[in-house]
Amino acid sequence: MNTLTRARVIFTKLSVRFHSGKVGIIGVPFNKGQKKEGVARGPETIRAAGLIKELQVLGLDVRDYGDVNYDKEDIHDVNNMSHLSHVASCTSRLSECVQQVIRDDRQVVTIGGDHSVVIGTIDGHIKEKQDVAVIWVDAHADLNTNKTSDSGNVHGMPAALLISELSDYWPYLPGMDWQKPMLPIRNLAYIGLRSVDRYERLVIEKHGITAFGIEDIEHYGIHNVFHMALNKIDPHNEKSLHVSFDIDSLDPLEAPSTGTPVRGGLYLREAIHLMEQIYRTHRLSAIDLVEVNPQIGDARDIKITVEAAIHVIQAALGHMRRGLTVPKGVTDIPLQTFR
Repeated sequence: MNTLTRARVIFTKLSVRFHSGKVGIIGVPFNKGQKKEGVARGPETIRAAGLIKELQVLGLDVRDYGDVNYDKEDIHDVNNMSHLSHVASCTSRLSECVQQVIRDDRQVVTIGGDHSVVIGTIDGHIKEKQDVAVIWVDAHADLNTNKTSDSGNVHGMPAALLISELSDYWPYLPGMDWQKPMLPIRNLAYIGLRSVDRYERLVIEKHGITAFGIEDIEHYGIHNVFHMALNKIDPHNEKSLHVSFDIDSLDPLEAPSTGTPVRGGLYLREAIHLMEQIYRTHRLSAIDLVEVNPQIGDARDIKITVEAAIHVIQAALGHMRRGLTVPKGVTDIPLQTFR
């Protein structure tokens, strides 16, 4: 390793460990990875519920980079892979946006949109930070290919598109030349699985992917599951962390406004604890919050789901249920506080 390469490695490790308290929000109003209308309204609905204000309360410097816009390329779709031209164009642009936010020394908060958008967020993160560990919080494994998917929906395929060891499972994908599978299997951990297709289970078992389902959480508890997962994918506590959080990882009672709900999921309390633990690593560089669909359910359902999404993001970025810490140098409480 030459001197320049060694310096870059040292700088990368330092930048992973110490954040500047700055956050960049990217909205991705995208719904072409699945067939249900409404999920594209996720970003506007979460913003309207006060996300930015809630993060500023934490003392964070928040910059909203707006929504991703893209021009659809004129390419041929692949059999049993719906709207590939849209997916390829949107995620390519999103990857560039994520890279820019990281270069601006900000933690990335991406609001979807359906789960196909993480093809772009994880790609951009890896291109900037190289050695990235991904914690995939989801009811589903999203490990299908166009040959194994029953639906052809790309939001059930992003993990398979990102994992380097699965590149041979895919045909040539027009429009996706910008994206090379760069996520090693050893750097991926699932938490919250409870609806896994047969092929996905085969891939998980054959390749030894770190995967904790709801049954494991019931047995070990969410605290232990997180630390077991982190020890597997980041044993030396040095990688940049990426959380891909699908709102359907929560039980439908906690987040009913989503397109593919599965009963028996995480409690919001467990999800918040998980995010608090991730925050305490001080290595979180990016979080995706996807699959909030404000056109599913009544007003109460939407409110519950959006509030859950904001709680998850807040916890990942430093909100503590014990209360925020006082500013440095404050050692006493002025009497006028109580008057």
